[in-house]
Amino acid sequence: MQTPYDWITVAIFAGLIVIFLQRSVGEGEPQDSILSYLPPSVGCAVANYVGNEGYDLFAVIGIVAVLAYSYFVLKPFQRQG
Repeated sequence: MQTPYDWITVAIFAGLIVIFLQRSVGEGEPQDSILSYLPPSVGCAVANYVGNEGYDLFAVIGIVAVLAYSYFVLKPFQRQG
């Protein structure tokens, strides 16, 4: 973990894990599939890679895309129940 991209993408990925675990142990049937977590996870990996390779603009665009997908598709701030 040497670059800001490493720290940022790992933090986002950790947030995805927390959302997934919280929803998987909640009451009732989970409303989202595990496959809905694949695009932001892969996006974190790709953004980290391109950022470490020196393509800062593409890395920032990737990170913003991951955050937008997570907000609009996974809806982490929506109350369950």
